[in-house]
Amino acid sequence: MSTIAIIGAGSGVGLATARRFGREGFAVALISRNQARLDALAAELRADGVEAQGFAANVRDAASLTGALETATEQLGLIEVLQYSPLPAKEYMRPVLETVAADLVGPIEFSVYGAVTAARQVIPSMRSLRRGTILFVNGASAVRPGARVTGTSVAFAGESAYASLLHDALADENIHVGQLIIPFGIDDGQESHSGTAIAERLWAMHAERGEFRVYAEPLD
Repeated sequence: MSTIAIIGAGSGVGLATARRFGREGFAVALISRNQARLDALAAELRADGVEAQGFAANVRDAASLTGALETATEQLGLIEVLQYSPLPAKEYMRPVLETVAADLVGPIEFSVYGAVTAARQVIPSMRSLRRGTILFVNGASAVRPGARVTGTSVAFAGESAYASLLHDALADENIHVGQLIIPFGIDDGQESHSGTAIAERLWAMHAERGEFRVYAEPLD
């Protein structure tokens, strides 16, 4: 059975993506910081017939993150798909003139160090399978910096650069790397903005292996 690991799993896009891939026969490894919430999500998925387990980890703690991915592999099988989509903390979003160097440590650890740690951990599994997909999910500040969200703008830019380089480096190994830019609020009442709609786009990115960067909706 193929496995998808969703880093930053929650009750919105994470759960919707788990259901979408679960319908295709994937086992699901749910990864975030709160084990109780993960257990509840996994139970919900299992009730729908999807094999799922939760593994608590902090993306800013490399040992924690690699440990969760290792355990997920041991219990569910080799990871074929990785989704890196943790939700940044509000304190990462300070105005540019109020931001000091120390304010960038958290965002960069979160979006860059965590992304690199996760990718490095799962690439050997994908090479063993001779196929794989790594999906990065970011807001609009990844491609259009915002003066009021400095930390995420800087960190998402780094994550985007790494993801793009990874895309080029792994293309010849049948490992697709893609980035989904979501420029709107999720589950804000519009059907096209729902977690289910986003999950469908993520499935299409995995299945169709198109361009590196996909926009859930055009930027204004």
